[in-house]
Amino acid sequence: MTEEELRKLEEEEFNTGPLSVLQQSVKNHTQILISCRNNRKLLARVKAFDRHCNMVLENVKE
Repeated sequence: MTEEELRKLEEEEFNTGPLSVLQQSVKNHTQILISCRNNRKLLARVKAFDRHCNMVLENVKE
């Protein structure tokens, strides 16, 4: 696959797959509830994220 094809595939997955929830949150500046492994929950706004679910969060409440 070419680099362009990979970019289009990743963009399509961000818009239709499970990561679309994060994508919509970034676009609309809405808060999301994140459940962590240690059974804690975070309420935050997502500033940015990547395909590995690394996130830049703001206004985080635990």
